[in-house]
Amino acid sequence: CGGSISDSSGVLQSPNYPGSYPDNADCVWEIQVENNFRVTLTFRDIAMQSGTCQQDYIEVYDGPLHSSPLLGRFCSGSFPTYVSSSNMMSVRFHSDSRYSFRGFQAHYSSIPAGHNTTIQCLPDYMHVVVSRDYLQSQGYSAHGVTLNDSRCRPTVTPQEVVFNIPYNSCGTTQEENNDTINYSNTIRVASSGYIIKRKKNINLHISCKMLRKSWQQVMYAAEDTVDVNEYQFGRYDMNITFYDSPAFLRQVRSSPYYIDLNQNLYLQACLRNSDPNLKVVVDTCVASPDPHDFNTLAYYLVRNGCPRDSSYATYYSPSSHFARFKFNAFEFMSRHPSVYLKCQMLVCRLGDYSSHCYRGCSTRAKRDTGSAEEKVDVVVGPLQLREGGAPSGST
Repeated sequence: CGGSISDSSGVLQSPNYPGSYPDNADCVWEIQVENNFRVTLTFRDIAMQSGTCQQDYIEVYDGPLHSSPLLGRFCSGSFPTYVSSSNMMSVRFHSDSRYSFRGFQAHYSSIPAGHNTTIQCLPDYMHVVVSRDYLQSQGYSAHGVTLNDSRCRPTVTPQEVVFNIPYNSCGTTQEENNDTINYSNTIRVASSGYIIKRKKNINLHISCKMLRKSWQQVMYAAEDTVDVNEYQFGRYDMNITFYDSPAFLRQVRSSPYYIDLNQNLYLQACLRNSDPNLKVVVDTCVASPDPHDFNTLAYYLVRNGCPRDSSYATYYSPSSHFARFKFNAFEFMSRHPSVYLKCQMLVCRLGDYSSHCYRGCSTRAKRDTGSAEEKVDVVVGPLQLREGGAPSGST
């Protein structure tokens, strides 16, 4: 259990969930998302030994486990949400040897940080960009932006002030702890005027925290075990991405994805697997305002391979590992602040014409004697109407 996670969103859950978690588990997940994004973590289910949270508990840290502030420690109660202050968060699950319960499930995703200042921790230097619009909105000039070491000058463009700050010069300081080596510097924005200052100076404290080592394996041991039989069941790794045009060249990376009514949305499902003899197709896609409930309020775009929405259409794909499709932002969007999609994909053997991947629209019998195929569920979203929500022409 545990591990390093770099996907932009996903699910964490205790070992064996929703079955009982094992005794003496100690799992640590390190979630690291893209630069200039933050991690938001929401718990969906918690069923553990309650009380003082000394025996079984969950801990959430604002960064690496051993050197970051503890955001929360709990074992029961309401379902909390946590947001990191950087692009990293750690989650620890611990159990003792007394009682066992269902455990927990949580969903994490990445959200953009404020883009007034962005920072990238590159191998040799910190790349820092300060928005000139931000400086101007605060009444400052781009030419008043400096480091402590005035010899290290930024590059000033019409939109930005850009610093490339080495880790070993320009006044950068270093600090070590158990998990990271921290490099810090300060960008100073000085108020104009030498005698009367009407505004405060701004100090932008920037820091790159470089992980000292890769993931350290954490395992749990079963006591008094005579025979251990191991079985592994794998699921195909599948994701679905929005694109901005039917050319499928540029991914939409914003979340939420703000759209207009009547706008065409382009999606690509991608199967990550080294086996070239697999084919993936869209079987069912359903929309809901609740990412955990696709039954109560459900709008089907396609079901069992049969289009239910007149705007739904598929595209040719350059690889059998991709499935491309589109639909039009529907009236369902105008009645709910956010909409999520849950798509069930089918993975079949390439060239197996008896499989559902090749049959297309079908009404299925309860028992199917065709060849083996794997179903994979993927949830994407949220979709939100752009401010104003006015309909636009199709794009």
